Amino acid sequence: MAEITDMEKRVAQQIQGDIPLEKRPFDAIGKRIGISGEDVIDVLKRLKKKGIIRRLGAVLRHQRAGFSENAMVVWAVPEERCEEAGFLLASYKEITHCYERTPPLEGVYNIFTMVHLATGGREEETPGKDRMEEFTAGISSVIGIGKYKILRSLEEFKKNSMEYF
Repeated sequence: MAEITDMEKRVAQQIQGDIPLEKRPFDAIGKRIGISGEDVIDVLKRLKKKGIIRRLGAVLRHQRAGFSENAMVVWAVPEERCEEAGFLLASYKEITHCYERTPPLEGVYNIFTMVHLATGGREEETPGKDRMEEFTAGISSVIGIGKYKILRSLEEFKKNSMEYF
């Protein structure tokens, strides 16, 4: 395991939770621990180079952002078509996650996708139709995979970052 300095640990503690929503968030972090924003960035680069952190990323609370329909859609894809189907599925802007699972769910569902549909403030395009089912059926016909299940998100749970220090 890579050695971590006290300063690296202090910076890591600051980025485990919410990063300040400010024009210069690393300056705000640096001020809290007594270093400059540039120094915070340098420390983060070192942590990445050491392999201690992989990336910084945002957590989107999709329901608050207007994505009212969310579901995990699992697909039964023949093994020889997994890569092709995965690339096709991942090309849709409504799909935020796409990955192969082994062993497959129920022995057949080996590609998992997370689908988010926004309301967009307009009426349903086809009254009485289930938008998620309609969207998924359309994808199914494009990629030629007819066996899938829609596992709907009923509630969005609180999302927390891991805390190590």
